Amino acid sequence: SYNADEDQIKDKLQQLRCHFTWELIIEETEIPDLENRVLEEIMFLDIKYNVGIYNLLAYVKHLKGQNEEALKSLQKAKDLTQPEQANQSEVRSLVTWGNYAWLYYHMGQQAKAQIYLDKVKNTCRNLGKSSSYRMECPQMDCEEGWALLKCGGKNYEQAKVCFEKALEEDPENPEFITGYAIVIYRLEGFNKGPQSGTEFCLNLLKQAVRLNPNDAYIKALLGLKLQDVEQEAEGEKYIKEALTNESSKIYVFRYAAKFYRRKGVLDEALRLSKLALAETPFSAFQHHQIGLCYKSQIIQIKKTTNCQPKGQDKENINRMVLLALQHFKRAVQLKPTFEYAYTSLAEMYAEAGEHRKADDTFQKAFCLKSLNKDMLQHIHVHYGRFLELHKKSEVDAISHYLKAIKIESTSIDRDKSINYLTKLASKKLRKNPSDIESLSILGLIHKVKGEMNEALEYYERALRLAPDLENSVTRQGHELE
Repeated sequence: SYNADEDQIKDKLQQLRCHFTWELIIEETEIPDLENRVLEEIMFLDIKYNVGIYNLLAYVKHLKGQNEEALKSLQKAKDLTQPEQANQSEVRSLVTWGNYAWLYYHMGQQAKAQIYLDKVKNTCRNLGKSSSYRMECPQMDCEEGWALLKCGGKNYEQAKVCFEKALEEDPENPEFITGYAIVIYRLEGFNKGPQSGTEFCLNLLKQAVRLNPNDAYIKALLGLKLQDVEQEAEGEKYIKEALTNESSKIYVFRYAAKFYRRKGVLDEALRLSKLALAETPFSAFQHHQIGLCYKSQIIQIKKTTNCQPKGQDKENINRMVLLALQHFKRAVQLKPTFEYAYTSLAEMYAEAGEHRKADDTFQKAFCLKSLNKDMLQHIHVHYGRFLELHKKSEVDAISHYLKAIKIESTSIDRDKSINYLTKLASKKLRKNPSDIESLSILGLIHKVKGEMNEALEYYERALRLAPDLENSVTRQGHELE
């Protein structure tokens, strides 16, 4: 009888729409960073409704085995539910009730779980829904979208689907547009080069700013996106406007710092980054950004000294290398799945002449479970560059550039690999016009770029030099098909 009751409760629980059923992809090693980001958002991000973020905090506490703390977070979510926002309030309550039901179930308190299942059932009835335990509506899709968005990159595609579904029903809803614009912006930020979607993302951010004129966070994102599309002066207007607003100040500092770092105004970038870090010392993102500021300063000094720094310039570079290392290391400690921070750390080790540590860090990056194809491509090209410039191993570098190109994902990193390979192969050909491997590589590069006549020309030159290598060259030609 007990088992039958439990099965019945479990069946009802699985019908709910809440954090326990949304299939949020969160690796165990990511939980501390996620909890920290949620707490930062509660403290520093000005949003109208904190109900969703306290629900997420409750779920994170549960993942950590802290169910009593999770209950406290759900109580805060319940207290924040605003009765004047009738329909939205009831939908947000459904998420809270659902989380309560699941939490009590996991705590072995079936009777309390049933109380909250009944609350869900009654609310669904009040809203005229045929299903007793499941609400299908745009606001619920939006709630799910926000939860996915806050749980990191592996959840972004699904978050996008949720916001699109919500917008089908209510295309001018400011909250839906904002969530959708943010997720599209972040998806584009995943190592993507110039593409047709950029204009779409820009228009979405503009629409979000129009519908949310007091939201400094979304203005800062629009500023960064305008900088991406080489409209930096226009972007800076939005950045400055966001900085004059008291809303979401710490987040605006972060994004403004990124804007000024990319603009080359590094003193301002560092100033803003340090202001943000002072309030959020456990932010992996912020430590990484400060490390990038120091890296940019190193590059700047090298350019002005024609890569031959001496005296004070050399001392400044050595000091900045140590500071960058410190922040990149901290970023990786705080978020062990932070792929970009690993490549940044590895490159800074190389800059410091610590090649073994650099190599070890690249290998750790390759071993991360969270790698998607774009990130794998990113690591291959940066590792190839390390092998070429620091280890003086052109053969191994070529191998990794080829691996990056073989990942058929249009990106800045793929373009870099093509460029590096072209230069390497061309240099080798200048030394030896009969270098079959270089001819084959250039043939392959032209093929990748869709330049078939040029590709054939290089392949034919290679085959004329070594007819017995026909199979090898042909195989290389087919590698990317």
